[in-house]
Amino acid sequence: MKTTSFAFDGLMVLEYQAGNKKSLSILVNRHHNRLCRHSFRYTQDVEASKDIVQDAWRIIIKKINTLREPNSFSYWATRIVTRKSLDYINQRKKDQGNLKVLAESQTIAAREDPTGNERIHGLLKGIKALPDNQQMVLRLFYTEGYSLREITEILDISIGTAKSRLYHAREKLKKILKDK
Repeated sequence: MKTTSFAFDGLMVLEYQAGNKKSLSILVNRHHNRLCRHSFRYTQDVEASKDIVQDAWRIIIKKINTLREPNSFSYWATRIVTRKSLDYINQRKKDQGNLKVLAESQTIAAREDPTGNERIHGLLKGIKALPDNQQMVLRLFYTEGYSLREITEILDISIGTAKSRLYHAREKLKKILKDK
């Protein structure tokens, strides 16, 4: 039974590599839910799992033409989802560590400089006043530490758009903070 399934996947991969785009939708229909469940086992987060699998499909589509053993499609796709899920977990742990360090530094700063807490609160409030697309670029650039090139890939926008959003977000934030 498994061999037949692998052979069918292999046939669909070969069809896709030969130019039949419909075969990709068959592969997606066959594997999407399974890959979401697989990712969920790692993340324990339904929405994150869906995002991870969606991102994995982008990689699969980009690299499927390089797949040398079409019958190993299921294994190959699962490996990609596994890596993406582990990256998500590691990033989440890193973010939680950063938040802990930030909270500790804010506590220390508040003791040393009572107005520092007000400045942080004002900054966060100013960021929330920005349009969503500018908030996203700011957070990805400053909080997550992504480069502009990485932001363009994450948000699927051009480098010019990313630079523009970052510039306008900074300018608006300066104005908001200055007016306070």
